[in-house]
Amino acid sequence: MDSTIVASARPLTGKVAVVTGGGSGIGRESARLLAAAGAEVVVAGRRAELLDTVVQEIIEAGGDALAVPTDITRAAAVEALYGRTTETFGRVDIAVLAAGVGVLKPVLDLTEDEFDMMLLTNLKGTFLTAQAAARAMTAPRGSGGTILTFPGVLGRAPMAMGAGYCAAKYGITGLTKAMALDLRRQNIRCTALHFGGVDSPFWDTITMRVQREKMLTVADAARAVLYAASQPPGAVLTDLVLQPESHQL
Repeated sequence: MDSTIVASARPLTGKVAVVTGGGSGIGRESARLLAAAGAEVVVAGRRAELLDTVVQEIIEAGGDALAVPTDITRAAAVEALYGRTTETFGRVDIAVLAAGVGVLKPVLDLTEDEFDMMLLTNLKGTFLTAQAAARAMTAPRGSGGTILTFPGVLGRAPMAMGAGYCAAKYGITGLTKAMALDLRRQNIRCTALHFGGVDSPFWDTITMRVQREKMLTVADAARAVLYAASQPPGAVLTDLVLQPESHQL
């Protein structure tokens, strides 16, 4: 078989990817797709049983993966995640920071605890995992890499009932863009993924009425993640906007 065909079919061979929120939804499908593209994948999240299932699926498909239960809101846990990654695979090339939570309700009904939870998990969690990824990518054996964040479409356009969620997601947009300026000399590329509605487990606990059948699928989102993670050296994808045709903002 032509080696160029093999290389194009598995563009991430030799790369190591960390995926937070990897137990379900976009994170899970992204982990599976990155592994299929040749990457060694570390799957992180709160629920060990979900992570183990994803890892088993990857291994059965011929890939290489590791599950590391992680609370991304705790700096020590995040440091342990990347420490385990470098101990096992020797490096970090790609960070897919897909973990997140959301509450959608009118601002007058939003509680302080709900607001704090979204800032803690979505914004602080992204900060901790991105910072630790960048440190691993610039360590003595590191040579740079790609950090993918998930501000979503509500990190660039407001929506009714989304005040707290938008506050956290707009924060991720600002964090990503400023981080990109800080890290470009270290050969680290930062991409903000602005996905519109994706039919994922996120919506299982949302009470507002939505048309999930008209949303993007997690497979649609994961293909965009793979595209962003597979950019050639010298190419910088700063933002990627992907929305369902019927839900454009």
